[in-house]
Amino acid sequence: MKIVHIITRLILGGAQENTIITCKVLAQRGHDVTLMTGPALGPEGELFNQAKGQGYKIVVIDRLRRAINPFNDTITYFQIKKLFQQLQPDIVHTHSAKAGILGRFAGSNLKGNWAKNLPAVVHTIHGLAFHPYQSEALNKFYIAIEKSAAKRTDFFIGVADAMTAQATAVGIGNPGQYVTAYSAIDEDDFLESVSKERRNDFRRKYGIAEDAVVLVTVARLFMLKGHEYIIESAKELSKRFANCVWLFVGDGNLSEHFKQQVRELGLADKVKFTGLLPPSQIPLAIQSSDMLVHCSLREGLARTLPQAMLCGRPAVSFDVDGAREVVNENTGRLIEPKNVRQLIDACAELIEDKDLCQKLGRAGRESVKEKFAPDTMVDTIEQVYRKLLE
Repeated sequence: MKIVHIITRLILGGAQENTIITCKVLAQRGHDVTLMTGPALGPEGELFNQAKGQGYKIVVIDRLRRAINPFNDTITYFQIKKLFQQLQPDIVHTHSAKAGILGRFAGSNLKGNWAKNLPAVVHTIHGLAFHPYQSEALNKFYIAIEKSAAKRTDFFIGVADAMTAQATAVGIGNPGQYVTAYSAIDEDDFLESVSKERRNDFRRKYGIAEDAVVLVTVARLFMLKGHEYIIESAKELSKRFANCVWLFVGDGNLSEHFKQQVRELGLADKVKFTGLLPPSQIPLAIQSSDMLVHCSLREGLARTLPQAMLCGRPAVSFDVDGAREVVNENTGRLIEPKNVRQLIDACAELIEDKDLCQKLGRAGRESVKEKFAPDTMVDTIEQVYRKLLE
């Protein structure tokens, strides 16, 4: 098949990792794959270089940017449409908000130009633009745009069942147009055990003792990612458990704010910041820790949850979006969003009981190994493509 994927930018992020893995595996299976993307701009880091040399073509569209800009967006739309006309794909597969809108409008407006009802248009929902933490007017605006784009979409792929439920609840497509394909992870590095020496070296780098209990959070230091709830819980937990350390992996525009807050609370020796780490270092960071704490208020399905489980670490997570599809009483602890008391109790339970931690970690690993394997995800995506072409 001739397949074109399009995503707004190749920054460090779950949607981007998902798209790169999809393109790589499809190319390995013999398909003709092109990935269109805008420049990898922003403080989050980039995955553009990781995407190179993987057997598929990459086209950079300079004016494809995340921010709404009618001038740039109009030019980008016609550039995408022209590229589609040149490539004549069987499938146009879009990702993320901006590329998802422009790509689907451009692809649907070309149907029938080179073959009956082609290209087929597919959109992956990695997360939804509307959510409870912004104004009703803005949510209505995003829902209206998504409904319009849905009319130009042949099939939707959600990274969690929760995405299908939330999208169809507001009238974006219909349930028969949806399937779930959990966002794949290159699992080998997470499944491979890290030596005690490497683990201790990593800890020493951030001033963490070998015998410390480490609670790791892997997320951008950004609004709605929930670091403030973790810091609040650390105020009490650090008094009860002297050997606990919280490790924040990531960077973002709230980095200095949280560092200042930690200093003011006298927690500078308890809360450590790694800054931005390359994807290759994430397995080491998780395996050098004892459990994952994830308090984001909105996600499709946070990849850090199955990543922690692949490392044999339990996860404590707010019960948002797709989290409950991987976190349960057998793999970690699922708690009410914003409930710091529940967060403290869940973390304390795992800190106190090392055997329970290990038991949950083992069960978590077994529960996600097949579900988040690249071949599992791409098998589902390929079946969607074949169904549409038939």
